[in-house]
Amino acid sequence: MAVIRVGLVGLGEVAQSIHLPVLSDQRDSWLVSGIYDVSPSLMALCTSEYPTAKAFETAEALIDSPDIDAVFILSSDETHSRFVHAAVQANKHVLLEKPACLTVREIDELLALTPNYAKTIFVGYMRRYAPAYLAAIEELPDFADITHVRIFDLISEGRHFLKKSQNVLYPTDIDPAHLARGAGEREALIREVVGSDAPADLVRAYRGLTALSSHHISAMRGLLGEPARVLAAHRTNGGANTSVTFDYGHFACCYDAVVDDLGLFDAMIEVRSNTKRVRIIYDTPYIRSLPTWLEVTEAGAAGPVTRTFGPLYGDAFSNELETFHRHITDGTKPLTDLADSRRDLALMAEIIEQMKKTVRR
Repeated sequence: MAVIRVGLVGLGEVAQSIHLPVLSDQRDSWLVSGIYDVSPSLMALCTSEYPTAKAFETAEALIDSPDIDAVFILSSDETHSRFVHAAVQANKHVLLEKPACLTVREIDELLALTPNYAKTIFVGYMRRYAPAYLAAIEELPDFADITHVRIFDLISEGRHFLKKSQNVLYPTDIDPAHLARGAGEREALIREVVGSDAPADLVRAYRGLTALSSHHISAMRGLLGEPARVLAAHRTNGGANTSVTFDYGHFACCYDAVVDDLGLFDAMIEVRSNTKRVRIIYDTPYIRSLPTWLEVTEAGAAGPVTRTFGPLYGDAFSNELETFHRHITDGTKPLTDLADSRRDLALMAEIIEQMKKTVRR
């Protein structure tokens, strides 16, 4: 098996808790060859823990290095388009953490740059690689028989789980001017979608869609295909909570996202017909190898009969990187590529337009 030399741009929470440990586990497939972050303390930590990794002075220097085969773009959302552009210019494979970008415009510019790109660009929607999700694809009712779909994201942010399970470094040595510049760029991109005069809760709702809901919007599309439209969308709790109804013609898909500080994680996809229910249950991804579950309930002569698949301990992030490696070595096209991510962003923009119609009281 070919060992692919990886350079990581961005060494924050997801890099420390997920990507670097998985790359180490899959040592026969990957070599951590380079790192870059705007925090000197993060660079020092990662070079001490991963001795094969060279610290680069800039992201561009890492991307351009002939010693790097694949670039993992794990940096702030507003930088994604710029770094993908640089990686394409350098003819590198790319793993791009979600959201691929913050606007459809950015995605379209990247798609225009890569119509015949020979290397792999893979967007990290790990829920689509979870064992329960993959098993559910084989158990779904026929599309014509589906009567209703429910999707939940009732969760707390990753720090609630990480602070109890891992020693993640949250740096305090990043240049304040850099942070302010990034925040300004991110705000400008978000306001391309929500509007220059949008209220703060609408801005927060869009940030939630791109940061959290993008996982389940992508998973929904992977299971069901494209919805005809966004029928309704509503935001509450200052934009932290979102409710969306997607129109699939003969059935509706209802999605709820609730973010709180209770320290719980409850994520689920449920697909129903008149005689069958298929339910995918996720635990927090921030603690690796927690199981996913698949429950399939069907009508029986004596009442409902449930088959349970799980606990399934296969790690979604590990499956994701194995799939990325296979696409690189086989030259095949990933399901979660830039074009696929464009459809997610287009739906998010449509959700925002529906939210704008909601009368605020």
